[in-house]
Amino acid sequence: MADPSATQHPARRGTAQRREPRRPGIPLGSVFGVPVFLNLSVLLLALFVTFGYGQIVRTELRLSSLAAYAVGLGFVLCLLVSVLLHELGHAITARRFGMKVRGITLELLGGYTELDGDSPRPSVELLVSLAGPAVSLVIGVLAAGAATVLPNDTVPGQIAFQVAAANVLVAIFNALPGLPLDGGRALRAAVWAISRDRHLGTRVAGWVGRVVALATLSIAVLLYANRLLMAFGFVFLLVIAMTLWQGATTAIRLGRISARFPLIDVARLARPVFTVPTGTPLAEAERQAAEAGHGKDGGALGVADSSGRLVALVHPEAAQTVPVERRPWVPVDSVAREVAALGTIPVGLRGEEVIKAVQANPGSEYIVTSGDDVIGVLRLTDLAHLLEPRQRTAR
Repeated sequence: MADPSATQHPARRGTAQRREPRRPGIPLGSVFGVPVFLNLSVLLLALFVTFGYGQIVRTELRLSSLAAYAVGLGFVLCLLVSVLLHELGHAITARRFGMKVRGITLELLGGYTELDGDSPRPSVELLVSLAGPAVSLVIGVLAAGAATVLPNDTVPGQIAFQVAAANVLVAIFNALPGLPLDGGRALRAAVWAISRDRHLGTRVAGWVGRVVALATLSIAVLLYANRLLMAFGFVFLLVIAMTLWQGATTAIRLGRISARFPLIDVARLARPVFTVPTGTPLAEAERQAAEAGHGKDGGALGVADSSGRLVALVHPEAAQTVPVERRPWVPVDSVAREVAALGTIPVGLRGEEVIKAVQANPGSEYIVTSGDDVIGVLRLTDLAHLLEPRQRTAR
């Protein structure tokens, strides 16, 4: 599936596209130059499969408990290798089209491949998204062939059958046309190609993803009610349905937000800065700013050195924590942050370039510059209000 916000590509999610590399888990090394990480949630899967499948083979193959659990652990390793190959299908295909691959993470319900940047065109999006399910299908077919040759009452025969079943199910389920599944990426590519609007494709695939989530939930309830599913299997499907719903909802939201990227204009969003000399009492600084028309909602309050150079910005939240009766004695510097510690954004940036700059240097405020001159201050809350106007984000 996929993290729609960042379009992840896993055996259960899709392909994450974020500028900032995450610290997703334990590094395992790299395969074909792609870093691989292991999320600790895999331990839950390992424990369940090791003991659950171990109990099955102990009964069917009449093994000792130790041998049965060893077989269960071996099956876990086969599943992880299958997921890794699934993700390598995404990663290698993406790299084939010039996209940078940040890494692969293996986790509880599968894995995801993290890419740097969006697919350049719908055809690439389609190929990258379907590469993983295609690999899983090939593994399933090969394992099924091995299962038909190997005796069913042997450990290799049993593992081959289970690996075949798991990979075929992964291939089919991931091909369903709804985000955050790989098939949702394919649907987004199709809508993108027809409408020439990637954001519309994301929203459509997100809504279809919600349908897939509800269908998964309905099937789980139906199977459990008819005693065709054990309690753990029911809970497992519930977790999958919830994950699908959450991913689809995120896709819809991000599709709506990204459609507003062209509206971002740093010059218009930047708040003017009203400066006061260093050492000015906070109450006096606020009074002067209000008289100049730079009150709480009108601009930013800055601190200037003796030469008039902006050296710090008053942090609104820090200033609000100072009791009114103490503000005449509290210097404005004590609730300000040095400009050098803040990120900068050139005034000429527009649209998605601004988003990338913010992602590359997370913060709540940014100095907007034109060469060496300070034009104003961009607050993250103002950017969020522009992208999601229905959210009453305070300025």
